[in-house]
Amino acid sequence: MNILAEITSFEDLKEYLPFIIPLAVIQLSLMIAALVSIFRHKEYKTANRAVWVVVSLLINIIGPILYFVLGKPDEED
Repeated sequence: MNILAEITSFEDLKEYLPFIIPLAVIQLSLMIAALVSIFRHKEYKTANRAVWVVVSLLINIIGPILYFVLGKPDEED
């Protein structure tokens, strides 16, 4: 079942807004947090700044999560 094929008007889209809006907010929040962290640090556990910017911008939701798990350097106390 393809949801996008079923949406033919804005009225149909309204049905899915309660699901789409929270996902969009989560995506935007994660992306902004990841980009701020990427530009504040100079060294990363894996890859480099350019790779993490591209991953965070192009891979929705998963990209920023990958950065925080695999790329963000450990904080020094």
